[in-house]
Amino acid sequence: MKENNLVKILLVDDLPENLFALELILSNKNYFFVRANSGNEALKILLREQDFAIILMDVQMPEMDGFETVELIREIETLKNVPIIFLTASMDRSMYIFKGYQAGAVDYMIKPLIPEILKAKVAVFVELYLKTHELLVQNEEKEKQAEELRIANKELLAFTYISSHDMQEPLRKMQVFISIILKEEKDALSDNGKDYFQRIQSSAERMQKLIIDLLAFSRINETDRKFEKTELSTIIDDVKVELKDTIKDKNATIEAVELCSANIIPFQFRQLIYNLISNALKFSRANIPSQITIKSKIVKGSKLNVEKLSPEKNYCHITVKDNGIGFEPHFSEHIFGVFQKLHSKEVYVGTGIGLAIVKKIVENHNGIITATSDLNEGATFDIYIPAN
Repeated sequence: MKENNLVKILLVDDLPENLFALELILSNKNYFFVRANSGNEALKILLREQDFAIILMDVQMPEMDGFETVELIREIETLKNVPIIFLTASMDRSMYIFKGYQAGAVDYMIKPLIPEILKAKVAVFVELYLKTHELLVQNEEKEKQAEELRIANKELLAFTYISSHDMQEPLRKMQVFISIILKEEKDALSDNGKDYFQRIQSSAERMQKLIIDLLAFSRINETDRKFEKTELSTIIDDVKVELKDTIKDKNATIEAVELCSANIIPFQFRQLIYNLISNALKFSRANIPSQITIKSKIVKGSKLNVEKLSPEKNYCHITVKDNGIGFEPHFSEHIFGVFQKLHSKEVYVGTGIGLAIVKKIVENHNGIITATSDLNEGATFDIYIPAN
């Protein structure tokens, strides 16, 4: 093992034979010993090097004894927590032990030393040093990752700004000019020309919708997480008003029954309900009126057969059920992924982000969401969020 990977131990004694004996007793391939022949020399070393796992200090030394040396060491901020064990041949134990602890020692051993006990004590402090060092390295790594995350978030905000302004503006112009061409120059265009322009317009609309959905997905965590006690019926009524044209076109019925209030982030939850209802309307079956039922109730976690929930907590259990085309059961997790679509854009228009937004909002509420379905048998979404 290289010297810079070894655990450093400082040995302080005015007698060279005592220093040699300590090295012999503590002989270990993972230890690196630094010798000091006096208190003054020990202080000089510690001012230069401070990464010692432990210091073994003789009490009786000329010029400056061990007690004075330790008191000076403890005045150095970075050395306040370095463990120091006093070693002495004095038989007046009570006086020296009290003075040693008062000076700042963590332990005390009487000479002649018992090798096994000394080795055991040093091993304990070395292990503590290694664990502490490991935690410091981990904390530094976490701080580094946190800083990288802050930088990434800053870059994401810049991207969001570009997406919401610079990227959408050319799209809007494309759509305006294509509309003008199709309206004012339609007689000059061939059937193929009209078809091409209509395809371009359709692609531009899909791209704009994708940008809007991506922005919504990225902004979910940016929203202030202010939880408020809110009546779910109020949110559902607002969403029904916004979707009234689609509801009319689908001849849909939205039944909201047995609703309770919930501790939620209102803005985000409105987005959640909007996405689930619009999703149900989109994937309704042809020639069959769409029926959507929304229920909620407060339930103890122990009464819910859901593994990830705490048995002791109360949850607001929200169910959104429809009679649409459904999906095969093995897609129950797949549908919550970003850009995950079970159907082509020619069959059902969409960006594949709607349910990913729903899941992210539920997670922001410290809850979970599950989906169950069978093909052509509708789908049921169960949401569980802490009641308090």
